[in-house]
Amino acid sequence: MKIAIVCYPTFGGSGVVATELGIALAQRGHEIHFVTYQQPVRLGLINKNIHFHEVFVPEYPLFRYQPYELALSSKIVDTVRQYGIELLHVHYAIPHAYAGYMAKKMLKEDGIYLPMITTLHGTDITLVGNHPFYKTAVTFSINKSDVVTSVSKSLKDQTLEIFDVDNDIQVIPNFIETTKYSQKFTDCQRTMMADEDEKIITHISNFRKVKRIPDVINIFYKIQKEIPSKLIMVGEGPEKEFAEAQCEELGIAEKVLFLGNSNEIDRILCFSDVFLLPSETESFGLAALEAMANKVAVISSNTGGIPEVNIHGVTGFLSDVGNVDEMAANAIHILQQEDRLEEFKQNALNVAKTFELEAVLPLYEKVYEQAYASRFKNSY
Repeated sequence: MKIAIVCYPTFGGSGVVATELGIALAQRGHEIHFVTYQQPVRLGLINKNIHFHEVFVPEYPLFRYQPYELALSSKIVDTVRQYGIELLHVHYAIPHAYAGYMAKKMLKEDGIYLPMITTLHGTDITLVGNHPFYKTAVTFSINKSDVVTSVSKSLKDQTLEIFDVDNDIQVIPNFIETTKYSQKFTDCQRTMMADEDEKIITHISNFRKVKRIPDVINIFYKIQKEIPSKLIMVGEGPEKEFAEAQCEELGIAEKVLFLGNSNEIDRILCFSDVFLLPSETESFGLAALEAMANKVAVISSNTGGIPEVNIHGVTGFLSDVGNVDEMAANAIHILQQEDRLEEFKQNALNVAKTFELEAVLPLYEKVYEQAYASRFKNSY
């Protein structure tokens, strides 16, 4: 099947999922065409089944904001016509589903019916999509999609609560390839980040307010008082500068490493003992799942879809948003005994395996078949 995938090409969860899905589909023989404004960060060498089409937005003084949606819909139409695309899969409702619908309408004029699957990832619904300026367009785009999927039951429930949705929403969870991650490291590699007697605590995000970065720092501040440890902060975003200042104020700057964005997430995680995710909300918690696939215990908030991934008392612990004291105490409890730490790590890996790509990929292929069959209805 010839499939066009539209996503944000960044380090965010939706872009990672879309890219990894496209790569896996290509390996199964599908012809995949990524349509976005730059090559996705997780997309390595492009093979014969993977193609990238850049959306170029020329700058005109007439526009205060350049019309990316217009350029994107035009590029989708051009790609469909040139390569005979049979299916469109857009990730993130704004602006991709809206642009996808406009592309469908333009193609209809040529007698081409392009089925569209929209996957909802999180803030496209709970934050951006819920804004009064966008809510009407998001509702329209969801209802005009041929198939709608959500990465968690929690996000599905929120979508149905916020929007007047007529379409059925199918839950297809995010996925992981545990075989990609090495569980072994040498002492010399690990000691690049911490001393032999120190534990490694990790946080990975886009450093936005919703991630509650000050909570991450405060949790670690309490942990390091009891357990010799280092904190590895991976990512870039608006809260990073404040976090660095907070570490200075608390006197722990030498114990915290800010690594910026990285393509070596698996290597960083395989050194780690505990992963911190105290977010205000998470639609799924892909970062936690990646940590678990690397045998890392998770300390997190109990919001959104996180409890569907991090099992309380098994793979780590869940706490109410903002309960820094409890999160720190739970982390210390895990780290105090080596056998207890190892048990949580092994449990994390075992649960992560239930989200294996090989189990989730057929669910997407079934959705594609469902959407492709709808072309015979030829209705919008």
